[in-house]
Amino acid sequence: MYNFPVMNIQDLTREMDRFVTAKGWYQPDSPRPQTPKNLAISLCIEAAEVLELFQWSEKTTDLSELADELADVTLYLLQLARVADIDLERAVMKKLEENYLRTWDERLDAEKDKNGEED
Repeated sequence: MYNFPVMNIQDLTREMDRFVTAKGWYQPDSPRPQTPKNLAISLCIEAAEVLELFQWSEKTTDLSELADELADVTLYLLQLARVADIDLERAVMKKLEENYLRTWDERLDAEKDKNGEED
């Protein structure tokens, strides 16, 4: 389907870094300073554009547009992690480990306990 090699997070981050360097966005006088704040803002804007594709509908009508917006979100996420010096792969794996141990219905469990209900 695609003529691109399979890449891991580090490979994708290097490609994003190469792109940002080529555009000159690391330069002090850049119109797009690569600060954590600017990247976090851009990440949220792009995530909102994903959400907009589902506005008034349960599914999007244009998967190509959804793919483009998800790619934008991913690129800003990778760049934010890079600029903040976060190992995103390690952070994701750590979060997954924590989530395996997490109780997802804590509020419901507390309500049941309060009302004397059993499962």
